[in-house]
Amino acid sequence: MSDQSLQPVTILKGIGSETQNSLAEMGITTLHDLVMKFPYRHEDFRLKNIAETPHNERITVEGRVDSEPSVLFLGKNKSRMQIRLLVGPHLIKVVFFNQAYLKSKISIGQIITVTGKWDRGLQAISVSNYSPGPKTDQVDFEPMYSLKGNLKQKTFRKFMRQALHEVGPSLQDCLPNHIRETYKLMPVNEALEGVHFPIDAEHVKQARRRFVYEELLLFQLKMQAIKKVRKEQNRGISIAYDVQQLKSMISTLPYELTGAQKRVVNEICKDLKEPHRMNRLLQGDVGSGKTVVAAISLYAVITAGYQGALMAPTEILAEQHAASLHEWLAPLGIRIALLTGSTKVKARRILLEQLAAGEIDLLIGTHALIQPDVEFKHLGLVITDEQHRFGVEQRRVLRDKGMSPDVLFMTATPIPRTLAITAFGEMDVSIIDEMPAGRKEIETHWVKKELFNQAIKRMESELKAGKQAYVICPLIEESEKLDVQNAVDVFEQLSSIFHLKYQVGLMHGRLHSDEKDEVMRSFSEGQVQVLVSTTVVEVGVNVPNATFMVIYDAERFGLAQLHQLRGRVGRGSDQSYCILLADPKTEEGKERMISMTETNDGFRLAEKDLELRGPGDFFGRKQSGLPEFKMADLVHDYRALETARQDAEKFMASVEFWVSDETKCLRDYLQQSGALDRNRID
Repeated sequence: MSDQSLQPVTILKGIGSETQNSLAEMGITTLHDLVMKFPYRHEDFRLKNIAETPHNERITVEGRVDSEPSVLFLGKNKSRMQIRLLVGPHLIKVVFFNQAYLKSKISIGQIITVTGKWDRGLQAISVSNYSPGPKTDQVDFEPMYSLKGNLKQKTFRKFMRQALHEVGPSLQDCLPNHIRETYKLMPVNEALEGVHFPIDAEHVKQARRRFVYEELLLFQLKMQAIKKVRKEQNRGISIAYDVQQLKSMISTLPYELTGAQKRVVNEICKDLKEPHRMNRLLQGDVGSGKTVVAAISLYAVITAGYQGALMAPTEILAEQHAASLHEWLAPLGIRIALLTGSTKVKARRILLEQLAAGEIDLLIGTHALIQPDVEFKHLGLVITDEQHRFGVEQRRVLRDKGMSPDVLFMTATPIPRTLAITAFGEMDVSIIDEMPAGRKEIETHWVKKELFNQAIKRMESELKAGKQAYVICPLIEESEKLDVQNAVDVFEQLSSIFHLKYQVGLMHGRLHSDEKDEVMRSFSEGQVQVLVSTTVVEVGVNVPNATFMVIYDAERFGLAQLHQLRGRVGRGSDQSYCILLADPKTEEGKERMISMTETNDGFRLAEKDLELRGPGDFFGRKQSGLPEFKMADLVHDYRALETARQDAEKFMASVEFWVSDETKCLRDYLQQSGALDRNRID
C-alpha cells in the first residue's frame, strides 16, 4: 500500500465535515478505502434495440418526439407526464413521473435520449434518466454505489475521480507479475479505472476478473496459512495402526465397501499416520455409509493402543451409533460404552473409572462426553457426527481431552464442493459420493394440495403392509400470517382418519428433549406407525421400516432441507416413496419441486440450491462462516475459486513466497489478517 493512498479523504476538494461523517459511516477514511469502494452494479446506457429487449429490462433509446407532452397532476408534488416517441420504426409511450417541469423543455420534432424500465406489453418506458439531443456525451456505463447520508452518486463519482488521480500511479499491485501474465489480468490502477470509470463492457469485465481472482486468492491464502500454522503448531500423534488387523476387520463387514468408502478410508488412515493432528470433514449423503467409515477409523486407532470417541447430537442417535458399532466391533473384542445424559449416577461413575483406566476402547455419547469429569487414558481419535449441530467451543473441549487427538467431523448435509472448500477451507474435505449397492432410489412425486386424500390412501396401503410413515409440516400451530398446514392440525386430522387402526405420534421443537426422545423411540420401535413432525426430525435417526413420507407445503423448504427430510425414508431394502404437497407461486418454487422429482443425488441438489438461493442462505446468514466478498460470487466464480486455491497451496509450499519482494504485499496481508498468529483459537 503506498503512503499516498493512506492520506485522509479530507485532502480532496469538496469534502467538509458532513461529507466526511457520511464517508466514515461507509468505512471510508483514507484514499485507499475510497478507491476500494466498489459499485454494486453498473448502469448500462448503451443504445438498445427495442424489438430485442425483454420485458422489465432497463433500456436506453434515442428518438424523435412525436406528440406534445401531456401532464396529469396527482396531488401534492406528484405528477405524470407522457409523450409519444418515434424510435426507429417503433412508436412508443414515454412516461415521466414527478418531472412536470420538463413540459416546457420538450417539443415535437426534438431528438431526445431516455433511459428507463421497458414495459413490453404497454410498449412504454418509465424514465429514470433523460437528456436532450442524441446520445453523445453520456458514458455507456455508470457505476452505482451504495451510499450513506446525503451523498449523491454524481458527487461521489467526483470524489472518486480525484482520489484515483491522486493515488493511481503510486498504488502497489499485490499480484505478482507472473500471476498477472499467466491469467492475463490487468494491473491494479487499470482495473480500478475499469471498475469506476469503464470505457466499455469489456473494460468492466476485465477489471472484475482481476479483482475476483485477487479476492479469492487472498482468502485462500488466509485459509492455507491457518491450515499450515495449525499443522506446525499442533504436533499430533502418529498412530501406527495394525494394517493386517484392519484388513481382517473390513473383511468381516456384512457388505463390500463402495469405491468412495475405500478412498475415504485411505485418506483418513494416511492422516492417522502423520505426526500432525487430523482436521478432516467427511461429507456423505444420507445413507452413503459414513458410520462404517467411522467404525473402521476408530478400530484402526484402537489397534494402535489408543481410545476412540464418537459424539452425536441426540441420545437416540448416539444409541443407534452404539448399536451399529457394537454389531461390527464387539465380536473383535472391542470394549464399547455409551454415555448420555440419562446414564444413571452409579453406572456413570463406574464407566468413568474404566475410561480413565483405559478399560474402555470406544466411548459413544452425546455432549455428556465433554463434561469436565470425563477423562480418557489415551484418546487418539474424536469423531463428531452432524458437526454443524455443535458449536466451535463444544468441539474444542472434546478435542482437548487427549494429547492432541485426531479429529474427524461428519455431516450428511451435502455441501457443494465450492462452498465446502470455502467455508471449511482450513479443513481437509473427504466426500463419499457413491451409494451402497442394493439401495433403491426413493420415488418422489410432486402433487397439488387438493390431492391430499389420494396421498393418504397411498400411505394407508403402505401401513397395511406393516410399514411406517412420516408426515412433515412447516409450522407447529396455526399462524394468521402464514396459511400453511401446521403439525397440530394434521396430527388431529390423521388421528381421526386412522382412529383405532394405526397409532399417530406428534413431534415438534417445543417438546422437551425427553419427550422428543420418547416419541422418536416409540416410532423407531414400531409402536407408533405414523409420525407427524416439524423439521426437527431432520437429523440422523434410522428407522428402516419407514417407507413413506408426505411433506406439506413443500415449497417452503430449501432443496437441501427437502433432501435431508426425504433421507429419513429409504433406509431399508424396500421401495420408499416421498410425496411433496405443494402449490408453488414462483418459478423458483416450481423448479425446486421438479429438481426433487428428477434426482436423489444430494450433491447435485445442493449445487442447484446454491444456484437458486445463493451462498448466504445456504448455511443461514449468521453461522455461514462465509466471507463477504466485494466482487467475487461463489456461485458464478467457482472456477476462479478452484484456481485461487491451487495457487495459494503452491505459494504456501514454495520457499520463494516467504522471501521474495514480489510477494511481500501478500505476506503483509497474511500478517495483518492474523492467519499466521500462533496464539489463535479456532
